[in-house]
Amino acid sequence: MSLLDALPTPKLRRGGCPNAVLASLSIVMLAVIWGMDAVSVAPNRIVQGTGVDVLGAIGLPGALLASLLILAIGGLASQPSRTNYAAAMGVVVLLLALMPFGLMVASHFLIDPTLPQARLGIGASYWLILFILLLCLIELRLRLALTRLWPVLILTGVGLLWWLCASLWLDDLALVQEFNARDRQFIRAVGQHIVLVGVAVGISIVLGVLLAMLMRRFRRLQKSAFAMLNFLQTIPSLALFGLLLAPLAWLAANVPVLAQLGVSGIGNTPALIALVAYSLLPIVRNTYIALEQVSPDTLEAATAMGMRRGQQFWQVRLPLALPVLLEGVRITTVQAIGLTAVAALIGAGGLGTFIFQGLGQAAMDMVLLGALPILILALLVDAALGALAEALRPGGIQ
Repeated sequence: MSLLDALPTPKLRRGGCPNAVLASLSIVMLAVIWGMDAVSVAPNRIVQGTGVDVLGAIGLPGALLASLLILAIGGLASQPSRTNYAAAMGVVVLLLALMPFGLMVASHFLIDPTLPQARLGIGASYWLILFILLLCLIELRLRLALTRLWPVLILTGVGLLWWLCASLWLDDLALVQEFNARDRQFIRAVGQHIVLVGVAVGISIVLGVLLAMLMRRFRRLQKSAFAMLNFLQTIPSLALFGLLLAPLAWLAANVPVLAQLGVSGIGNTPALIALVAYSLLPIVRNTYIALEQVSPDTLEAATAMGMRRGQQFWQVRLPLALPVLLEGVRITTVQAIGLTAVAALIGAGGLGTFIFQGLGQAAMDMVLLGALPILILALLVDAALGALAEALRPGGIQ
């Protein structure tokens, strides 16, 4: 039995209506690849780069190959079938894998080796093609009824290939040069970002589950608690950081124990408080709904089997509620990954440091150095927790 035969089979009619989504995305990709700059070339970091189209970047053979592969996606989508969708998935993965090699070709032809400070920037068409290919990947995953784990595995493999190309053959790429100039700072910032998100989400899960259980126990608490949590969501992140600065600074100055613990008006303390405040609503809402949606008939059957209330909660209610609860954790974690970038403005570190430094220096490649890892982290966490939630649902992955 082949791997394709082992995958869950959606109801597809051979010769049915063409897939309008993939056909439209293919047309847009063709327009982007021929109508926008593929790369930019600059003699140094200060001078703004000059845009180069696809013909100047990878030549006519490369441009025709990319166009034919894009047309293949649209052609396969015109005859919807399981085999054609699987073939289209292969073409999408091939295009993703070939993108760094296109940059290598452009670097070879466009970068003058006598200019050591010269750099190759990634143009608008490259980013748009990457975004559209990811949309194609999502569409094909849905058509093939694959779990969310499949895109994670595919993108992990493609990402490792990109990393290999960047580390070995793309020294002239501006993004790589920015990383090489501050690699230790970058690794430290990634660690700070992950720690802040992990601690904030961990605290939010504990507080959120406890609050949801209290709301189930004391029904009058439900309305006021949700009103407060919704109110916290309406406060802009920068405003909340500013509101926390003065009281935390006062506490640090007047309570020596808190100062010794590291509490201050700037740094990790206000960042964690703000992240926890923003993370509570999805956790509380999903936990409350998940615990409430368990069928009364199921609980009645558990009672008939002689289970006590504690046993019903741990052995029946919580396992059935876990998939929905994990969806709340997924939403919270993805949200926290993005919000942690803003915490760099109050000295909490993280990848937001590169974003704001790059904006201050008008260095967009430094901005990308901070923004791209945040995007990758969010996508990986979203897919991984989503796949876990799907697996835990009744009838999920066996």
